[in-house]
Amino acid sequence: MRARAAVATALSSGGRTVVRRLASAPPLTLRQTGPYTVHLVSTAAGPLGGDRLALEVDVAPRTTLELGSVASTLVLPGDGESELLITARVGTGATLRFTPEPTVLATGCEHRLLVRLTLEPDANVLWREEIVLGRYGESAGRCHARFDATLDGLPLLRQEFTVGDPALDTSPAVYGTARCVGTTFLTAVTKEPRVADGVAVLPLAGPGTLVSALAADAVGLRSRLEWGERAAVDGDDTVAYGGGRPSPGLQ
Repeated sequence: MRARAAVATALSSGGRTVVRRLASAPPLTLRQTGPYTVHLVSTAAGPLGGDRLALEVDVAPRTTLELGSVASTLVLPGDGESELLITARVGTGATLRFTPEPTVLATGCEHRLLVRLTLEPDANVLWREEIVLGRYGESAGRCHARFDATLDGLPLLRQEFTVGDPALDTSPAVYGTARCVGTTFLTAVTKEPRVADGVAVLPLAGPGTLVSALAADAVGLRSRLEWGERAAVDGDDTVAYGGGRPSPGLQ
């Protein structure tokens, strides 16, 4: 299956955000759920092996878009590798909050997740990705994820990771006993790293912060990522944390 969906905003004459475009194709179906809020609704199983899916996001200057999903995405095996390509552009002074529910890698799947994020000056972004390594009681399928962010034409973050190789996934230096892995990219600037149980908040060389976390389950992963997000935005590593008292910031 090949499917493409798109969402775009515009600035009204009154200075408000309007969703000017919603284009959907199963299994990628978009529904507007608020003045500047859109949710992905799965209207077919997938992605399945062999599927090629694409989502385009265009946030016009000085507008706001919150993009989420109503349920987790279950990646299933099929005929070959599946792919989801997300291309997002965030204009000057615009805000994008991208917080879909987790992606679950069913046993036997082979998936590629590609994100290409382009930011203009003064763009404000929170982009969260959560991956669950298999359904209950099963091993994870394979996934290669890559995230590329540029700011004003210059590289800001280049990151990729893979899961699904048992020799690596169980290594204490990689995922250990964790069943969930996640990251949040924020344009908020953190002055120094912060580390807590299973989560790290790391400033980027450019204006931005990367939160990385591991956990035994999706609830724990979300808790750790949200702690890191608050620490990055508030600049306070004493905010409430569900996984134990955070360690002092690294020097």
